[in-house]
Amino acid sequence: MSIDSAVTHVVAALAMVIAASSALGAAARKLRQPPVIGQLVAGIALGPSLLGMAPGGVYETLFPDQIKPILTSVAQVALVLFLFAVGYELDLGQLRNRGAVTVISLSGFVIPMLIGAGIVLLYPGGFRSANGGHPVDATFILYMAVALSITAVPVLASIIRDQGLAGTGPATIAMAAAGVIDALSWPVLAIALIGGENGSVGAWAEKVALLAAYVLAMFLVVRPALKWWMHRPRALMTNHVPVAAALALASSWATSALGLHVIFGALLAGIIMPRQSDGAPDSQVVRPLQETGGLLLPVFFTISGMSVRLGGLHGSDLLLLLVICAAAVVGKVAAGSLSARGAARMPWRDSLLIGVLLNTRGLTELIVLNVGLQAGVIGPRLYALLVVMALLTTAAAGPLIGPLHRPAGAAPAERAGTGTATGDGQTPDTGQAPAVDAEPTPQS
Repeated sequence: MSIDSAVTHVVAALAMVIAASSALGAAARKLRQPPVIGQLVAGIALGPSLLGMAPGGVYETLFPDQIKPILTSVAQVALVLFLFAVGYELDLGQLRNRGAVTVISLSGFVIPMLIGAGIVLLYPGGFRSANGGHPVDATFILYMAVALSITAVPVLASIIRDQGLAGTGPATIAMAAAGVIDALSWPVLAIALIGGENGSVGAWAEKVALLAAYVLAMFLVVRPALKWWMHRPRALMTNHVPVAAALALASSWATSALGLHVIFGALLAGIIMPRQSDGAPDSQVVRPLQETGGLLLPVFFTISGMSVRLGGLHGSDLLLLLVICAAAVVGKVAAGSLSARGAARMPWRDSLLIGVLLNTRGLTELIVLNVGLQAGVIGPRLYALLVVMALLTTAAAGPLIGPLHRPAGAAPAERAGTGTATGDGQTPDTGQAPAVDAEPTPQS
């Protein structure tokens, strides 16, 4: 295929992908579901599972193999810009807070991880079969533990807004806890992937040392240099957006060169990006990156859906899917509910609502699954099962919230930042919750 032909195919494919994902994303919102549900369904529909079954080679004509690496590259760039904004807005102060959010966060992270590792150890044959015969080793067990512990902050923010929960106590606590859970998940995922290629202790230790050196260099060298450069008098580049984009892409390249995925570099770049004097992210930096990444992020969802090959699943995979879904739901809902009830002494209805909110996955889960697929930790069949699990658990949040959510006039709830009244009249420490309205552009 010539360059001109490849460009023509890529432009046409992007037009189709963006149009289909936007249309189905809007349809999902009409059904009171996060747009990511519709965008992922668009990818499955445009992939080999549905469009690939059409006669006449329609799928191969529209999406030839030669352009798939280009579409994947576009999706990865969008993901890098989006995750840089996530890291830039990440409030590491939540990790130091004590009280209800700390207990709920740790429970919502550790318990699902233990359950995820437990089902692999209890049913290794099923996972080995669905994973193409790959060994059930420590890397795989740790990866599955992380995959079941994820809560998607952007999707959660969208659900909270659409369900009228913005500003309520349970929503504020759930958002804060979800932010901490995701912040804890990325380092553990990095550790899991470091040992993926070479199981020797020496190779693992070497990669850990290189990664630690890189992180230290980013905090001790790059960050001070950026602060000096951006805040010096008569700065050459008064527009900080190009600096942020270059930093995100360069850091992503560095972590990729270290054997990790580009997302880790993007997140780290966002974390070390200097903030304003009051400690808040610069909206003039965040907004353009969110809008640029948000415009192309549906390409990532669609590419993720196109990687799902439902026709390749076996009948025995249904049992494994039920096991994975049950573990995912029980781990999150039980951990969130019991810890909210015990730590914050909240009513059972509000405690269950927090557990249901923490069970939402979506965008963050898709990122983790794509990383695992590209790293070879999981194969196409297990990837498809985990994508279906992410869809089901995210789609179930809306219907489950209805019976648990008390309307504004039925039971007074404290506004965000003031806490939620507990059963004994005390107010739990909710920490610094992220603003639920500060949602990324794609609202996914």
